[in-house]
Amino acid sequence: MSDAAISAATRALVIERARECCEYCLIHQNSSPYTHEVDHLVARTHGGTNDPDNLCLACLPCNRRKGSDLTAIDPISGQIVPLFSPRTQKWTEHFVLEGAYIVGKTETGRATVFLLALNAPSRLVKRQLLIAEGTYP
Repeated sequence: MSDAAISAATRALVIERARECCEYCLIHQNSSPYTHEVDHLVARTHGGTNDPDNLCLACLPCNRRKGSDLTAIDPISGQIVPLFSPRTQKWTEHFVLEGAYIVGKTETGRATVFLLALNAPSRLVKRQLLIAEGTYP
């Protein structure tokens, strides 16, 4: 495992691939007061690398809530399940937008919504405003 920084080229690839949107909550970089971050799906502390297949773009709230976690508890089944992985899974298979709410359709989706607090009041208000402006998703 290397502590080397993510290269500028890799960072640009991740941003372009995500179309400048958080790959968890779909907020566009232009709608965020903070710069989106490159997230390691498998954190370096768990042996993850800077390979583009292990990276995604995340807004500050999503990235901070996810941390180095790989799993979370599905609030319905109580089972420990893997978190959503933008590199190997489709967002629409695990989540659906119901107005400003991001609803988990699967155990993985529900666990990710819960752990990342995707429907926290401040985040809902932000998405409602963006929907009214026509800039979300």
